[in-house]
Amino acid sequence: MGVLERADPEVAAIIRREEDRQTYGLEMMASENYVSAAVLEAMGSVLTNKYAEGYPGNRYYGGCQHVDEIESLAIQRAKDLFGAEHVNVQPHSGADANMAAYLALMELGDTALAMRLDQGGHLTHGHKVNASSWLFRFVHYGVDRETERLDYDEMLALAREHRPKLIVVGATAYPRIIDFARAREIADEVGAYLMADIAHIAGLVAAGVHPSPVPYAHVVTTTTHKTLRGPRSAMVMCRQELAEKIDRAVFPGLQGGPHMHIIAAKAVCFAEAKRPEFADYQRRTVENARVLAEELMSLGWRIVSGGTDNHLVLVDVGQKGISGKKAEKVLDSVGIYCNKNAIPFDPRPPAVGSGIRLGTPGLTSRGMGPDEMRRIARLIDAALAGRDDETALERVRGEVRELASAFPVPGISDRAP
Repeated sequence: MGVLERADPEVAAIIRREEDRQTYGLEMMASENYVSAAVLEAMGSVLTNKYAEGYPGNRYYGGCQHVDEIESLAIQRAKDLFGAEHVNVQPHSGADANMAAYLALMELGDTALAMRLDQGGHLTHGHKVNASSWLFRFVHYGVDRETERLDYDEMLALAREHRPKLIVVGATAYPRIIDFARAREIADEVGAYLMADIAHIAGLVAAGVHPSPVPYAHVVTTTTHKTLRGPRSAMVMCRQELAEKIDRAVFPGLQGGPHMHIIAAKAVCFAEAKRPEFADYQRRTVENARVLAEELMSLGWRIVSGGTDNHLVLVDVGQKGISGKKAEKVLDSVGIYCNKNAIPFDPRPPAVGSGIRLGTPGLTSRGMGPDEMRRIARLIDAALAGRDDETALERVRGEVRELASAFPVPGISDRAP
């Protein structure tokens, strides 16, 4: 950051401090990861200077010959990676991708069926504070109270009752495999479109570690960070017959000029995801999550649904008299970064929660494995048990820094000076 340090040392210093936090702490946000130095370089390229409203070959600006190449390359790589018929790589975020899908598939006021936020769903799946619920009528299904797994019987019953135009599957805090084939059967019975939001599991899907929704869903949305390990952005995949509707919903419906430097970074991450080592990385991510869950259970912590099939672990800390908010704050203080989270049928409000959501994508990107997961589970246990003992917390803080220091950070340790 030589140029930035000379031009704006104040901003450069803050970025350096964030680099240190990421280097010497344990990033366990299920929605976060480390991008490669190549992805970072694409994001910081001269493509940020270029306006390119429209689509390749049909822009509202001149001088787009090279950004046309970039966007076309990103589209083709995404199609190859996921087996999709059509891909729009312009959405700036998962929220934009989801809203574009809603606008393409429904009329204002139409009914949609999606997963409850407090049982694993996402804000943009029709929660009352989100614009999706202001424009469309959302009805919500959830998980079974005993198994804490998706209740497909409830999904079917609600679909029969409300006859939605769209059924949304996908979650932000659900640790189990999603049965996309079953969801498509339900959608077909009531004549609904099926949309899959795979923002959290896109990398697992690309690697074949989680079943793909592409053969079943009419539309698939995803972010390109999280398990996919690309820039903070999104895309929409769909059947060819819906391509025009999706493209018009993204531009000019929701957005203006696409961020071409971010689209270039998407192209890079899609190429990285096609490599054999990426599939191995995703398998290790899931194995690490399984080991982490098992070790926490052995230490007396209740894991929602009794385990995990993917990259995240939802821990019920409320069972031990701790709120998710308190647990997040304690772990943050020792350098273990996660987020408070509601658990199914949570007696606490979402802003407090009875759970914490732990993810293994970032740790796995650094090269950590099962032995480190067991050690980290013990550190989490020690921090929460000693949450009111500063001496105990200082001991955990030192162990966290020692452990983190032993592993390189993609995009930081390997970045050219």
